[in-house]
Amino acid sequence: MKTNEELQKDVQDAIKYEPLLNAAEIGVIAKDGVVTLTGIVNIYGKKTEAESAAKNIAGVISVIDKIEVKLDSSLNKSDNEIATEVLNDLKWRQVPLDKVKVNVKDGWITLEGKLQWNYQWEIAKNAINYITGVKGLTNNISIELETPVEIEKRAIERALARSSFIVSKDIHVNITGSRVILTGVVNSIPQKDEAERIVWNAPGVWNLDNELLVEYKYSFADLKNQKVPPPLFSYFGSDTKLFGRKRKEQNKSNQ
Repeated sequence: MKTNEELQKDVQDAIKYEPLLNAAEIGVIAKDGVVTLTGIVNIYGKKTEAESAAKNIAGVISVIDKIEVKLDSSLNKSDNEIATEVLNDLKWRQVPLDKVKVNVKDGWITLEGKLQWNYQWEIAKNAINYITGVKGLTNNISIELETPVEIEKRAIERALARSSFIVSKDIHVNITGSRVILTGVVNSIPQKDEAERIVWNAPGVWNLDNELLVEYKYSFADLKNQKVPPPLFSYFGSDTKLFGRKRKEQNKSNQ
């Protein structure tokens, strides 16, 4: 069990350990397992790296990313230049360009279109991380097979059970048409993300509602010297829940 101060230090140390990141640029606040990241960075990739580092820390049940991207004058590019780089990167990564539309406005990228596999969605999302001039991303790409395929529930359950990374066995798979709903409890955000990745690998999945709870025993600093059992906090991951037939990722924080 960790106090707020211990969790804050663990996240700070993790950020400091990442070679791309400058710990002095990023502020960390920890309260009840919820970590808030603040600060200003000059590359969009630093924002995503910091969030990833925080999510991987034991005891973190949610990350609120308030890091701003403010480009150095030497890194500024026109929207056309950014769009060209994104398209070239997607082409190199073998993402079908006839299925994806790239819009850039003031350095903010919006991706739209339909892809058949989630790994293509992930590639499209990650392609922009280290392109200079990028300030943020809205990913409106949806997953949709040209020919609908029946989802095999047992195949997904077996894949989840095989994973050495997912400790929890309290994961339930429900299927409605082309939508998969995950419920249950896991011990960390990375385990929740891994369960989601496994489900998206299954043929026929167009939509996924990841309703897994992240639970971690966490002791408050003000309860440190009290003889009471620490409370158990849960986080309902509505930030990764998908609605309709379109999977969206909005990385713009509190705008």
